[in-house]
Amino acid sequence: MIQDTSIAVIGCGYWGKNLVRNFQQIGVLKLICDKNETLLAQFKDQYPGIETCLALNDVLTREDIHAIVIATPAETHFTLTREALLNGKHVFVEKPLALTVEDAKELVELAENKQLTLMVGHLLQYHPAFMKLKELASNGELGRINYIYSHRLNLGKIRREENILWSFAPHDISMILSIAGEEPETVLSTGGNYLHKMIADVTTTHLEFQSGLRGHVFVSWLHPFKEQKLVVVGDQRMAVFDDMKPWTDKLLFYPHEIKWKNNIPVPAKAEAERIDIPHLEPLRLECDHFIDCISNGKQPVTDGHEGTRVLKVLNASQESLDDYGKKIFLNPEKKAGHVSTPIGSFTENDTPDVFVHETAVIDPNVTIGTGSKVWHFSHILSGSKTGRNCNIGQNVAIGPNVNIGNNCKIQNNVSIYKGVSLEDGVFCGPSMVFTNVYNPRAELRKMDQLRPTLVKKGSTIGANATIVCGINLGRYSFIGAGAVVTKNVADHALVVGNPAKQIGWVCECGESLDGKLTCTECGKIYKDVKNGLEEK
Repeated sequence: MIQDTSIAVIGCGYWGKNLVRNFQQIGVLKLICDKNETLLAQFKDQYPGIETCLALNDVLTREDIHAIVIATPAETHFTLTREALLNGKHVFVEKPLALTVEDAKELVELAENKQLTLMVGHLLQYHPAFMKLKELASNGELGRINYIYSHRLNLGKIRREENILWSFAPHDISMILSIAGEEPETVLSTGGNYLHKMIADVTTTHLEFQSGLRGHVFVSWLHPFKEQKLVVVGDQRMAVFDDMKPWTDKLLFYPHEIKWKNNIPVPAKAEAERIDIPHLEPLRLECDHFIDCISNGKQPVTDGHEGTRVLKVLNASQESLDDYGKKIFLNPEKKAGHVSTPIGSFTENDTPDVFVHETAVIDPNVTIGTGSKVWHFSHILSGSKTGRNCNIGQNVAIGPNVNIGNNCKIQNNVSIYKGVSLEDGVFCGPSMVFTNVYNPRAELRKMDQLRPTLVKKGSTIGANATIVCGINLGRYSFIGAGAVVTKNVADHALVVGNPAKQIGWVCECGESLDGKLTCTECGKIYKDVKNGLEEK
């Protein structure tokens, strides 16, 4: 047993029995609580030495129980979680965290005040296939994420205590929000009640994000076969997480692209690539994570804040469903165009270390990361986000709806337009130029022809260089001063000229590599890979 950690599971029925099994295998299960005496007797036979009880109070008053796992009907989650926290117990509660956002926020505040772990059972966040997909998406392997959709369908257990939206969709909403890294602006849900006039059996939920990302979630328990699929569409690759496939095919990458020929988008298809993932049970990983968070004071991946964000979308979805598909704005103030909050509220923390010069203009709905600086006469437009420790020089324009990573440096007189994304550690030299429409005309509006540009981690763009839209600059690539870049640049490539051509390779530290792909300054050695170089 893990030292000083003893678990009680409350509710050991349809799903709770799986939690009982995993925590017993880990060696931390001490007590099972349920109202069903017959069920408790079966567990007592199955797991000799594990105690059982019928009353919740018998769990809460036990000083030797350090954490409680709640797998009861959703309408009991708030009350049980609150009682457990008030009694000083860490809590793992199955989804949803509560039924209202207000109740969820109360639980989060209570857990933080008592310095207790609060974790929500969004299981698929711990699936090895999803964790790998999220990692690759975060690293820019898919390019700019444009669209995410999920199908969770079955002809299986039909509930009467909750509709299909609340039963199936929380997992998918959790995954989509995790990959998106932002909350949606609007939610729209439609559905059908076929078996019971008050309970939806089928729903489709549409999400719109400030960054331009779109998503939808289709759930049903009136489907002829089981389907559990998440599709992520990027401008470089597409990924499919299909949990009904054999383990070797659960995560596939499709290097499909949309290429422009004579101003017409043409799909370029390619064979699927299998992505290796460890063959581990997601529920066991989730349970291990809970114990690790308790033992080492870590923040759960699916903590109370994450559970509240999912609940916010679920409530908006239900509101839309009840109003026959009405679009719900999650931030009504933004819809009305009235944002009266001061600059500090646009940052990551309530009291962030952020410097904004008095001549700079920061529009509403802007996020500025902690430690960042915005200098004279710069303008950050609505919907834009800068990461931590960024330096935004003089006369810089960013946005609207632009995402900039951590530790980026934007020198004077640079404009970063909608459609351009910078990953962490990007350097933009003075007066360099991004474009976002390939063949603009002053008299014609062509923003519907916007071509996204992705500048990957650690890239350097020299002074007065021009980056023509619709391309990617590889990780730690180096664009020489005055270069005109018209096509993709490989990782660690050094390009110069008009049009830019590769003349060598550069190290992560910015120095040129020799003929053996070795950096004479820092000693790093590189090797050829598909997209350029990577360190050996």
